[in-house]
Amino acid sequence: QVQLVESGGGLVQAGGSLRLSCAASGRTFSSYVMGWFRQAPGKEREFVGVVNQSGSRTVYGDSVKGRFTISRVYAKNTVYLQMNSLKPEDTAVYYCAAGDWGMDVDSYDYWGQGTQVTVSS
Repeated sequence: QVQLVESGGGLVQAGGSLRLSCAASGRTFSSYVMGWFRQAPGKEREFVGVVNQSGSRTVYGDSVKGRFTISRVYAKNTVYLQMNSLKPEDTAVYYCAAGDWGMDVDSYDYWGQGTQVTVSS
């Protein structure tokens, strides 16, 4: 069992940056693949990025590639999503998830409650 709590969301102007955090409970954090997804109003949940158990491999969705970076710090049981060059279309609720490698929601067993990111133009 893993519990995930996101933080760091907020309001930012276009072109700005935010760093989201996802703190995981439990001693099995290192055994899970960690993913980030987002969901805008009226839209399906969208894959943002994923990092493997060792932190050595990351994959990003096309819409965020080159702007967002995922990292994980094992000593803090935390995974981060650094978001740069933000655009209004990045506005969404952002979720972290723990599970198996994949870019679809079905690959993940545990989800956080989400944190709102709003990018103004």
